[in-house]
Amino acid sequence: MSDFSFMDKMKDEDAYLFKRCIRRLLDSTFIVADRDERLYEFISAEGNQYDINIYLGAIGYKVVVEDRMKVAMLQQADEDVDTVGLKRISLYRFNQKEIRLLLVVWMLFLERMGYAEPVFVTVGDIMDKCALYRIALTPAEIRGAYRVFKRFSLIDYNDDDITKEDGVIRLYPSLQFCMDIGQLKQVVADYVPDLSGEEADPGEGENPEDGTGAEGLPEEEPEGEESDE
Repeated sequence: MSDFSFMDKMKDEDAYLFKRCIRRLLDSTFIVADRDERLYEFISAEGNQYDINIYLGAIGYKVVVEDRMKVAMLQQADEDVDTVGLKRISLYRFNQKEIRLLLVVWMLFLERMGYAEPVFVTVGDIMDKCALYRIALTPAEIRGAYRVFKRFSLIDYNDDDITKEDGVIRLYPSLQFCMDIGQLKQVVADYVPDLSGEEADPGEGENPEDGTGAEGLPEEEPEGEESDE
């Protein structure tokens, strides 16, 4: 059984940040320094990271900190990866339209990323890339996907901006980690034929009813971003 006695010894400020980190990870999967610098600085400290992992380990999770990209992420604990009944609890199921837009945003991030400078794109940049790959989404579908991405700290924007072609959207480095390598390869293999304007064989790839999972994202359907401020 896990020993949580360390929590009784925390200073009030540390206990407050500890709780906020746990809640943010369980709700949004990622803590990104560019968005939550105070939380990231707390969780990236080795001692705090150890304590958080003791707590998360009791429910089958762990936190991994990527120092270079300054991203902390919730992942399933190694010992529970193959546990029946727990394997897919930590997956959010993107639908096909969300995953196509996510791939577009991810490609734009890769094109412009730098380790020191933040990455910004415009709504027009995203629409141009969608047009290039013949991705047709309604405004409502795009706004819905943006809300999901913002909820999980993959992007950020002001609501007024996403209605304008020159509106600015910030892309976070968490985009690099929202799918593991195996999932990313599978998604690209499944969707590149469609993105190239070719008809995919309906007998191959993901079932359109199923969507595609992203590692670490909670499974419930988000209705908008929820703040724990």
